[in-house]
Amino acid sequence: MNQTAAAPMTAPTVLVPKKKHRNLAQGVVEAFTGSIQAGTIKPGEKLPTESVIMEMHGVSRTVVREAISHLQAAGLVQTRHGIGTFVLEPQPANLRISADTIRTIGDVLAILELRISLETEAAWLAATRRTEEQVQQMGAVLKRIQTAQGRPGSVESDVAFHLLIAQATGNRYFVDILSDLGNTIIPRARVNSAQLAHDDPAVYLERLNREHDDIYNAILRKDAEAARAAMRTHLSNSRERLRRAQEGIVADQPA
Repeated sequence: MNQTAAAPMTAPTVLVPKKKHRNLAQGVVEAFTGSIQAGTIKPGEKLPTESVIMEMHGVSRTVVREAISHLQAAGLVQTRHGIGTFVLEPQPANLRISADTIRTIGDVLAILELRISLETEAAWLAATRRTEEQVQQMGAVLKRIQTAQGRPGSVESDVAFHLLIAQATGNRYFVDILSDLGNTIIPRARVNSAQLAHDDPAVYLERLNREHDDIYNAILRKDAEAARAAMRTHLSNSRERLRRAQEGIVADQPA
């Protein structure tokens, strides 16, 4: 009795999760950065074409272009339109921090950690060195912040307040670093930290104004220790709000 041959078994389909786009671009960036730093690709040499890089790393043209943009921002390569992308001579290290590299909540948290170290001492120095004109300028800027109450212009005024404190130190390097960061020193310029942390906007702004007042009043009194403590409280509170926001985003992501 003839039996029908059993159909061959097929391997089960395995769904492999796709890597995030940014992780793919970062992988390409790290590969080229390593080759450049190791001298495998020397200054003046041309990088492979987009098509070759796509084949080498198994990524799309969009990923390759994002990776090249990151390498350009890092000062490692230069693209000459119609010719190609070339490795640059290494530049001496400096203190500049590119605002373009601050993209995620994690990046903003890292900047806040830097600012806590930097600006607490700036506030201490400002309280001991400030002039009458400088505290008058700080007071005027605080009034603008309170009037704006989160509307356009409040971020710029907030930046101006912190820059005035840096200027009152009499040390231009405090000013240089904060000026490099620009509006990115204010977390809400990049992310709505109040909303992400589920804070009531009115309560958030009221607390922000109170923190600014505490810093200003300590500098006005020339109370260096109080100024340092008030600045630390202000920046630490910002960090805590963002940390809660980041935890909330991770918790909301599907498993």
